[in-house]
Amino acid sequence: MIKRLLCLAMAFAAILPATPAEKNEKPFTAPEISEWKGETGYLKLPDNPVIAYTDNSLQQIAAIFAGQYKSLTGNTAVIKSGKSARGNIILTVKPDKKLGGEGYKLSVNDCVTITSPSKEGVRWATQTLLQMLRQSTELPKGVAVDCPNYAVRGLMVDAGRKYIPLDYLYKLVDDMAYYKMNRLHIHLNDNGFKYYFDDDWDKTQAAFRMESDSFPGLTARDGSYGKDEYRAFQKYAADRGIDIVSEIDVPAHCLALTRFMPETASTDGKNDRDHLDLDSPATYELLDKLIAEYLDGDDPVFSSPRFHIGTDEYQGDSATMEKFRAFTDRYIKYVKSFGKEPVIWGSLTHAKGKTPVEVDGVEMYLWSNDYAKPEDMIALGYNVVSVPDRWVYIVPKAGYYYDYLDNKKLYEEWTPAYVNTVKLPENHPQIKGGMFAVWNDHPNNGLTVRDIHHRIMHSLPVMAAKTWNGAAVSVPFDTFDKNSPKLGEAPGINFMARHAADSATVLELAEVTPGMTLPIDEIGYNYSVEFDIESGKEAKGTPLFSTPEATFWLSDPITGNMGYSRENHLNSFRFDVRPGEKHHIRIAGTNRTVTLYVDGKLVDDMNERWISFNGSNRKMAIVRTLVFPLRNAGNFTSRITDFKVSHTE
Repeated sequence: MIKRLLCLAMAFAAILPATPAEKNEKPFTAPEISEWKGETGYLKLPDNPVIAYTDNSLQQIAAIFAGQYKSLTGNTAVIKSGKSARGNIILTVKPDKKLGGEGYKLSVNDCVTITSPSKEGVRWATQTLLQMLRQSTELPKGVAVDCPNYAVRGLMVDAGRKYIPLDYLYKLVDDMAYYKMNRLHIHLNDNGFKYYFDDDWDKTQAAFRMESDSFPGLTARDGSYGKDEYRAFQKYAADRGIDIVSEIDVPAHCLALTRFMPETASTDGKNDRDHLDLDSPATYELLDKLIAEYLDGDDPVFSSPRFHIGTDEYQGDSATMEKFRAFTDRYIKYVKSFGKEPVIWGSLTHAKGKTPVEVDGVEMYLWSNDYAKPEDMIALGYNVVSVPDRWVYIVPKAGYYYDYLDNKKLYEEWTPAYVNTVKLPENHPQIKGGMFAVWNDHPNNGLTVRDIHHRIMHSLPVMAAKTWNGAAVSVPFDTFDKNSPKLGEAPGINFMARHAADSATVLELAEVTPGMTLPIDEIGYNYSVEFDIESGKEAKGTPLFSTPEATFWLSDPITGNMGYSRENHLNSFRFDVRPGEKHHIRIAGTNRTVTLYVDGKLVDDMNERWISFNGSNRKMAIVRTLVFPLRNAGNFTSRITDFKVSHTE
């Protein structure tokens, strides 16, 4: 009887309608996918998937994607071509007016199919796919239709006041492309503020970062870019969808130029040494020759279709402003003569006057409403990029702009249509996009490239979302903020030196022996490194660990104390390792400080120091952070045991 009832129940269940399977929710990505139609089920790619491309223009994109796929998964993809090529991932160029110049359609079913009217769209779709794979090896089935609201999605980095090595800029390009950012602006010359240098222009930091054959003595000695290596870098970036916009900032911020050629310096008595003399023939002889050196020829040094001529913060009376307007107009036309689109900082409200300044074919960065009123610049006809200083300027540890951007405020309130307090119409055709900026106003303050990168990565996902999606973000900020760290950096890049979830142990070794190679290079903020030590006799200059970037010393080369050095800055703790002693050592590092504990007690804290200048209220923060080096153990005599490396809260 029971068996009969069970059979009847099963038969009855069979004729009832099946409960519909839930459709997959939109995958989390940054920027957010514009439209998603979820299906049911998941696709797991084979270990060695076939990446098929149907157009020769996609060959390089397929190759770059395959390399990233291997970095992410450890598996090798097979690349195939052909108009009817079949594969697990299919890349196709196909006309579709609805997708615009950079949009794409990504379909996950029995395979992954990417279609776009352009190779740019295909490229961005591969980055979306990588972000999905970073979170799960099983891809949710469904169709994504995605396109940006703004064409310019970028970042500006000040390399004039602080040299930014090319090997880092390569990594930055990969990270930006992973988040679909498409412009990296390099600010190539600038100088510090003289009040931090005894109010003496001769002592004030200044640098021009490009190799120059026309003016060899102009190039900075503390770091510069060779022409051929810069060409190679721009090509690498272009292959990944990033336009490298180079800037030679004139006629202000020019101490490097006037120091090299004093007859170009202004003589107004106030801003004389970092302002060019707009009446001097030497100024125009220098600039004409210098700009031509980088823009002229079949293989110009600056390969971008754009060139930025600066034009910000030039000071003077009304007569001087007329000369400034004429100067700006002259170099707009000069840049155009090389077939480049001129880019300028908005300054024409500050520089009021009657002298005409060319508008057509000129792109203006709107950064300060005092220097350029947004509505007025739009009315004049300029195409503009929104870089509002009160929203998106990072000036590390300066105090007058952001140290880290306010991500919540940016995500919930800002779009490129906001220029400080002015709200322009969303998606106005003259608003080409938005950028954020890192200005290194305080040279030689101990801030490292790692510190700059930490600030960039803090906001890169948010800025990617707001310049791609604009006002159309739908994911709540708290959800976005919680999930975006899961996306990490581009496959193959780990400049943040993150190895595990917060509070997770990264590495444990029973003993670290002299000369050994550890399995990880370094650990980034926030971290704890601890060990037991039986001290031997250590000579000054004995490392515990080192990488090409940094050294942690058991006995530093100056004081003999425990300490560390990076980017030519040595920091010594108030503790030395003495023969025969036994201690438990712990070093804790954050983006603010490095702290030494000995036997559980705080011994020293390398926190931020504030230095006053010339008896005034002007202060500069001295930064003493450390991304802890781990790769190479030194040739020490001490015994290091119970070694543990962890990420901390």
